[in-house]
Amino acid sequence: MAAAAATGTPVPWWKEPTKDQWYAYIAAWLGWTLDAFDFTIFLLIMVPIAKEFNVPLTAVTIVFTLTLGMRLVGATAAGWLGDRIGRKTPLMISILWYSICNFIAGFSPTFLFLLFFRALLGIGMGAEWPAGAALAMESWPTRSRGFMSGILQGSWGLGFALSSLAYGMLFEHIGWRGLLWLGILPAFAVVWIRFYVKEPPVWAENKRLQKENKTEVKAPLLMIFKRKYLYNTLTGCAWMASAFCVYYSIWALFATYLQKELQWTPGMVAVPLFWANIIVFGGNAVWGLVADRWGRKPGIFIPCIIGIFVTPLYLYTKDPFWIVAGFIGQGFFGGAIYGQNPSYLCERYPTEVRATASGFVYHQGAIFGAFVAPVLTYFAVDMKMGFAMPMMISTMIFMVLVVIFVLMGPETRGKHLTADVEVFAAADD
Repeated sequence: MAAAAATGTPVPWWKEPTKDQWYAYIAAWLGWTLDAFDFTIFLLIMVPIAKEFNVPLTAVTIVFTLTLGMRLVGATAAGWLGDRIGRKTPLMISILWYSICNFIAGFSPTFLFLLFFRALLGIGMGAEWPAGAALAMESWPTRSRGFMSGILQGSWGLGFALSSLAYGMLFEHIGWRGLLWLGILPAFAVVWIRFYVKEPPVWAENKRLQKENKTEVKAPLLMIFKRKYLYNTLTGCAWMASAFCVYYSIWALFATYLQKELQWTPGMVAVPLFWANIIVFGGNAVWGLVADRWGRKPGIFIPCIIGIFVTPLYLYTKDPFWIVAGFIGQGFFGGAIYGQNPSYLCERYPTEVRATASGFVYHQGAIFGAFVAPVLTYFAVDMKMGFAMPMMISTMIFMVLVVIFVLMGPETRGKHLTADVEVFAAADD
């Protein structure tokens, strides 16, 4: 790299990061991808769970709601730990937590047992994101941070694709319990993280400066509501709440819709879900390139606007071709508006509060998203509207809100994440 710089030859972006930077990124990537597998597998087995325990489908969606609601608890706790003791330890704890909870849930003798452990899973699920995002974004060079943010966040699609594949290939052989038991596999990633991943130098130096200057931030969550950061926090919360509602309007009940109303088999259901999530991964990467070139905001609102017009293509029809094609297309647009979540949220806050702030702003949105499945199920089943129309209306309305709230926020493209102590000066505002 030094030789390249001396001769004026630009260094390819993938050669710019060091080995330690790659290891930190891979750790966050693994945690998020496997987190997605453990969570999304439940979206595919709600109908058989309702049948086995003889409970209404609406009751099963409450499990989903509680899981999402508990994410904020885990995110706030892990964010505080991440800002106080480092990014690595909360990441390891979170992966162990959600893996073990999913495994135990597979042994559920009653519906309440299942509800309890899937709700607990939400704590580990929420804890993973702030620790992993801060670890990856603080470790990664500025030049390609938007692109790699898209790869990181888009890997949720890979996890969902894996769960769709497991459902399509294994459900008839191992049932819904076996699919939950597979959730123990992510725990093995912790061993690799323990021995190969280091704390970001930015965080370590910032922590040293806080101690040296006696300016340690002991309540980072309170700091993000001080006057200096309040507008940033409120617009970020509104953006993420709308984005979560978009996501679960698209994905939460799509499998249920195909199973319950259209009578599709597990193999048929797996096709659009698998391929749409592969496209989600690729779409987040593409829009990450846009975010590095044009800005974080265009990388979010452009695909969101297009996604509004894509939505009716797969929900205003019963034709299998258009359902599959339209839903896969939505993966590239509506499914790819989340790629800048790690970079954009981390860049909006200083190092002292980064994990707490990004974790809280991101996961408070899950509280709003948690109500999407029960509300849409109520309209679909109890009000006899069917799933397609409520899903379409909800998706389009919340996409409009995402565009509005993103445009209200700051632009952070090219921002260098430094070890400077910034928050203490705002403490008295």
